[in-house]
Formats: sequence, structure tokens, C-alpha cells
Amino acid sequence: MNARTLGALVILVLCLMLPVCASGEEVLDLSLFAGGEPPAAEEWAEAVFDTRPWYEREDGTDWRFQDDGSVIVTISATGDVTIGGDRRKSGKNVFDKQLELEPSGLNFPFENTRSIFEEDDMTLVNFEGTLTTTKSATKNSFSFAAPPEYVQVLTSGSVEAVSLENNHVMDHGKAGYEDTCAALHGAGILYSGHLGSAIYTTETGVDIGMLSYQTFNGNYANIYESIEDDIKMLRDAGCELVIVSYHWGAEKDYVPNERQVPLGRTTIDAGADLVIGHHSHRINPIEEYKGRYICYSLGNFSFAGNTRPDDMDTYIFQQRFRVYPDGVVENEGFRIIPCSISSQERVNDFKPTPAAEEHAAQIVDRLKELNKKFEKNFKKLGVTAVGSYPTAWTTAY
Repeated sequence: MNARTLGALVILVLCLMLPVCASGEEVLDLSLFAGGEPPAAEEWAEAVFDTRPWYEREDGTDWRFQDDGSVIVTISATGDVTIGGDRRKSGKNVFDKQLELEPSGLNFPFENTRSIFEEDDMTLVNFEGTLTTTKSATKNSFSFAAPPEYVQVLTSGSVEAVSLENNHVMDHGKAGYEDTCAALHGAGILYSGHLGSAIYTTETGVDIGMLSYQTFNGNYANIYESIEDDIKMLRDAGCELVIVSYHWGAEKDYVPNERQVPLGRTTIDAGADLVIGHHSHRINPIEEYKGRYICYSLGNFSFAGNTRPDDMDTYIFQQRFRVYPDGVVENEGFRIIPCSISSQERVNDFKPTPAAEEHAAQIVDRLKELNKKFEKNFKKLGVTAVGSYPTAWTTAY
């Protein structure tokens, strides 16, 4: 359901709430309206009946198809999504306990961000966990599993693709990994990881290639050796856009380390259009390199690994690309949507929620401060963080 449809339903509910007098005539309760006055008739009609798709102009045309033959593509990306819990422990895990409280069932984790993801061409998240019922488990300090049917968390949230390469994807061994892949495939969600790349074709016909890597256990050398060929393979397959996801860095770091920055830049040099990072569970600054963006960490998103994390700030990264018929790609800008990983202030309910205005401004200010530390740490490399963190699109179509 898009935002306009939701607005229409809200107005309809308000209409049904109007009290009725003895004569059967509706009595308008002005307290229902913020300003004490109902909307003008033409505004009311628009609110009720304007159910156009997010990409449709008033004249019915699709603004994603531009007059010069190019196509505008909007990508959304988030950090870690972890659902379920550790099956080795007795009793219900914290995710299932929260699930019992939620009227919307498995739709609850993304119910406050669904409308955002519905208004893009592709949403990509890092899925950190497994979808399996297998009893086997590795010796990880933390181990995550959810039944395969919990894939509904992603489908109901308008998620089209996941990065499936991280330090928890093998929590339940080969069997758990295969179950996870099968659940995602059965739900129509594309995934990339150590088994290979993925190609998502947008509604407008643009092919987006995706690669995912984890850098642990000495894997940096392997990535450097393969990244150029891996990206070329996707280009040869006809991909106009290539997005590379990295599970890298150290937990709780707010800026990338000396190994991440060279790899991120090498990935852009090898032909990637966008680099998305995660693992630190903390937001990191964004570097602008050769006109492209490296998001070093998007933090947590819907994260059932901790009910009371000491930092619940996160953000959704969105970028628009202009893709020309000859394959040339231009950066059409980005924005962030500052969020909390919870809809509650003091406890994590695994329901990421866009931040209110004051909190959003604080998150933007934090990122600007992180920019300074980031640029200071890598002054010799001439690192340049993005100049600003816009929270709204600067170009209207």
C-alpha cells in the first residue's frame, strides 16, 4: 500500500468516526482536525482519491522514463537485519516474544518503513542470520535462526534483495545456509554471497548486479584478486549498475579502518557504482570517491541481537542513478533517512522507525562530526567525506 492509499484510508476512518445526530445528519467534529477546520473540498477529494503510484505524474506518465531516453533508478539500502534467536538457549527468544505482542504478526518489523521501501526500484538489506529449522549449530558466541516462513518479514517490508555474506550466515552450517537460500528463492528475494552474484531487473528494465563479500579470516587478499573480474562478469551479463556489499571492519567502530578504505576505493576503481558496508553495528560516514559513494557502515536496522543496545541510531541510504540507453550512468544524488532501530525510546522492539525532526537533526550532526574524524585519520589518502547529509531529494521529477 502506498502512502497516498494509506492517507485515503485514514481520511475514510475519520469520516466513519463522525458522530450522527438524532435526525440522522452527520455532525462534523472540528477537534478531529489539527487546525480546527476540515480541509477544503478539493483537498479532501485529492486526499481520498489520489492513489497514483509513487512514480506517476499528474498526467499519468512515469517520471522514471526521462525525455532524453534515460531512466531514473532509486535504490534503498540498510544495515543488519537479524530476526529469530539462538536455538541453543531454552525458552522463547526475544524476537518471538515481541512477535506475540504485535497485531500485524510477521509484518511488524518493517511496518514503519514499508512505505519508504515501496517508493523505490529496489531495496537491499544485509540479512545476518539464517532461515532454517536444522538443529545443528556452530560454536559462535551468538547464533541466529528463524523458521523459513519468517522470510515474510522481508517480503512484507518490500525488500527485493539481500546481502548474504557475513559472520552469521553459516551459524547453522551448510544445511542452514541451503535452507536460507531456498527460503529466499521461494519468496522471490534475490541474494548474493560466496555462492555467487545476483542480478535484479527493475520494473523499468534496468539490470542491477550485486556482489557480497566478508573480509574476515584473511579474505581481503581473495577479494582484491577477484573483484575486478567479478564486476566485469556482471557488466558482460548486461548490468547497467553494480552494487558491492562488504561485511567488514570492527564491531562498534564509528569510522572505517586502514584496511576498509583502500578496498572500498579499489572496488570503485574496478567499476562498482556503489559500495555498501556493515558489521560494526554503528553508523559510519560516507565517502565520495570519483563521483561515487562508499557507505562504510549503515549500522543496525531490524536487529534482534540485543534488546537494549547502547546506540540505536541508524539511517536508510537512498541513491538515484540516471541510466542512459548506451549504458552510461550518472549520479543523480543521494539522501539519508535518519531512523531509530526501535519504535520505543528505551528498548529495542526490532521495529526501525524514521526519526522525529529533532532526533533526525542529531543523527545528521553526528555524521558530520564523524566526517571530521574520518578525514583526519586518512588525511594522507586525501579522503573526502560527503559535504552534507541531505534528508530530502534535491531534485524533483
